[in-house]
Amino acid sequence: MKRNQRRDLLVLLNNHHRSQEAIDHEVEWLHELLYHVEELENFCKAHEVIDLNRYKVHTKTGKVKLAVLRKDFKAFEFINNKN
Repeated sequence: MKRNQRRDLLVLLNNHHRSQEAIDHEVEWLHELLYHVEELENFCKAHEVIDLNRYKVHTKTGKVKLAVLRKDFKAFEFINNKN
């Protein structure tokens, strides 16, 4: 996997008897998992925009994506995790 090799991960293991191959497999699995979680589309599905200027909550992924990618932030507009 070559997508994001510059990621810093701290992996704490509770078992000293794992082989280096097993540890490498675990780290590779974490890279793959984090790649999918950190995609913009998945981020926008898990968040909503609360706009207190207009008293609206935007849950559609397109509106959330526009708010996240905007360079200038509006006052009283918040990105909230749905969880």
